[in-house]
Amino acid sequence: MNEVATEVSLLGMFWSAHLVVKIVMIGLLGASVWCWAIIVNKIILFRRLAGAMDKFENVFWSGSSLEDLYQTLSQQPTQGMATLFVAAMREWKRSFSSGAASAFMGLQARIEKVLDVSIAREIEQLESQLLVLASVASAGPFVGLFGTVWGIMSAFRSIAASKNTSLAVVAPGIAEALFATAIGLFAAIPALIFYNMLQGRVARAQARMESFADEFSSILSRQIDHMAHERDRAA
Repeated sequence: MNEVATEVSLLGMFWSAHLVVKIVMIGLLGASVWCWAIIVNKIILFRRLAGAMDKFENVFWSGSSLEDLYQTLSQQPTQGMATLFVAAMREWKRSFSSGAASAFMGLQARIEKVLDVSIAREIEQLESQLLVLASVASAGPFVGLFGTVWGIMSAFRSIAASKNTSLAVVAPGIAEALFATAIGLFAAIPALIFYNMLQGRVARAQARMESFADEFSSILSRQIDHMAHERDRAA
């Protein structure tokens, strides 16, 4: 009885499988571990990003000085909206650092470009390694199926060699082969679910940053118009 239990256990099926099937199983299990590491890392990243953006919005819309906020944020690592704010303010200050009269020329366009580039970089960072989840989700079942087909062929060759077609002889080999497909699905299903979920969170974060960029660009645009008007009056 113990011998039969060992044969049909998961570990027993793994050790009894063909070498190629073992390699497929190990590869799929490694891909699954890799996917879960990415999933946990991304969940923590998005949670921190949401908290950082909530905190920044509370400070930004509290009416505090933009200059003071810039001085504080420029001295520390930033993410999300804070990164957009620092990049835009840096371009703003760089444009006026020379004191040239042409500082207003194209300033609005440069700020919008800086904001767009900053958003693209933030999204690229958020989407990094998500392609791994997509690849495992799409390829995992097929890799497992390859292991299953190979295992079934090996089982049939063994049956032909032994000339014994009883269920007791056929079943273990088939079970070992199907185990590869099961591992492929075990790796692919979570990867697909969390890929879709994380892509949705990337889209929401992008929409939130784009909304802030539009609002902040409008604020700076009004400042530019006011300063241009003051310059014209002084002239």
